[in-house]
Amino acid sequence: MNQSSPISANKLDTSEWMPGLSIDCVIIGFDLGKLHILVTKMLDSDIRSLPGGFIRKDEHMDQAACRILEERSGLTLPYLQQFYTFGDVDRRKATPVLEQWKTNSHMREMVSWLEQRFISTGYLSLVDMRESKPSPDALSETCSWIPLDELPELLFDHRRIVKKALEHIQNQMNYMPVGKSLLPDKFTMKDYQLLYESILGRKLDRSNFQKKMLRLGFLKRHEKMRGGGSHKAPYLYSFHTDTYNKLLEKGIGYMS
Repeated sequence: MNQSSPISANKLDTSEWMPGLSIDCVIIGFDLGKLHILVTKMLDSDIRSLPGGFIRKDEHMDQAACRILEERSGLTLPYLQQFYTFGDVDRRKATPVLEQWKTNSHMREMVSWLEQRFISTGYLSLVDMRESKPSPDALSETCSWIPLDELPELLFDHRRIVKKALEHIQNQMNYMPVGKSLLPDKFTMKDYQLLYESILGRKLDRSNFQKKMLRLGFLKRHEKMRGGGSHKAPYLYSFHTDTYNKLLEKGIGYMS
């Protein structure tokens, strides 16, 4: 547990926080051909949620997002990007949890604070989940990666927040370091295609995908993977970082 966290199982002090404002973080990884979402599970409860929290009165929102994520998950990430503000009047009625929290010794003090209306800003980050080892805070039993297609019911409107984050990635793929952020240092072309298919939610033609990616010139080809017949083993690839970043600045249409 991060000892600097303003929330603990035994103490709650809301006087330093901005009332009615919160932050929810959508942290996305990719492994075994699937997108994964970082999710916390609260103590003594089946309630699962995105890592989130509140903004200090003297704190920049971007700094608050990084602090909250570190406190809730133990992760320090190179970037977090705002992607949407969620302000529906009834957004916190989507999951009836407050009554349950009133009987939960860890959450009882928070109920009166949480019963007010909150407008939440969503923050997004894409990470190599193989290099990111989350850990739960004092209010959480677990903090772990869950495949997108296996997500359980989430707190309040958090499932909508996840959906909106994916829509944002789909709309901004030409400007976001999707491959470099989510793939390992070396990967196969199949891995890369599966990543795009997972984000876009549709199948892509293998030959066309490979030709387009190679034509853009940001991939380096390495030796083939070991194991099996050499004629069947796929080549490994990595990114030419400078070329890749320059293409992102221009918004090259990978999928156009």
